[in-house]
Amino acid sequence: MRQTQHFILASGSPRRKRLLLDAGLAFDVVLAPPDVEENIPPGLEAEDEAMRRALAKAGFVAKMNPGAFVLGADTVVVLDGEILGKPSSVEDASRMLGLLSGRTHEVITAFTLLGPETREEEAVKTKVSFREIDEETIGRYAESGEPMDKAGAYAIQGMGGGLVDRVEGSYTNVVGLPVAEVLNAFMRCGVVTDAPLHSAI
Repeated sequence: MRQTQHFILASGSPRRKRLLLDAGLAFDVVLAPPDVEENIPPGLEAEDEAMRRALAKAGFVAKMNPGAFVLGADTVVVLDGEILGKPSSVEDASRMLGLLSGRTHEVITAFTLLGPETREEEAVKTKVSFREIDEETIGRYAESGEPMDKAGAYAIQGMGGGLVDRVEGSYTNVVGLPVAEVLNAFMRCGVVTDAPLHSAI
C-alpha cells in the first residue's frame, strides 16, 4: 500500500496516532478545541452522536486547512442505551467498570474523512464482553490512572485488556479507530493506493 496524499488527523488521541503510524501512514495532527462539540444537539442516539462529533472535529480543522484531507473520529461505549464517556474521577471509573462487569457492551467509533471534493464517513460497531470483576480488582484498576481518559473507563490495549473476555468485531475499533475501514475510505479517496510490496520499499 502506497500513500499518495498527505492528511491531517483531527484528534489528540495517542492511540489513534499509533494505529495510523503502525499502518505506515504519514500525517500531521491538528486539534479541534473541546468546545467544538458543544453545538451538537443533546439527546442523540449513540451512533448519531459519535458521527456528529467526528464530523465536528474534522470540519473545524478542514476550515482551517482548505484543500487538505482531514480525518476526525469519536468513540463511544454504550451499555443498555447509556453512553459511558470518560470518567470524571476514580469513583466514576469504578462505577462504570462495575456496570460493565460480566456483561456485553458496544463500542462505536465513527470517523469522517473530508477532502477537497469528498466526504467519507462511517460508524463501526464492536461488541465487547467483560468477565466478572470483583470490587478489589475494579478498585486497583481505577486507581491505576489508565481509565481516566478512556471512554468506558478502560483501555483494551493496556491493563484493561485483562478485564475482557471476548471481542466480536474490529479490535482496533475498540482501541479508537477501525483501521481497515479507514484504509478503505483512504483508498476510495486516493489518499492511499494498492501497490506491490517491492514498489513501496
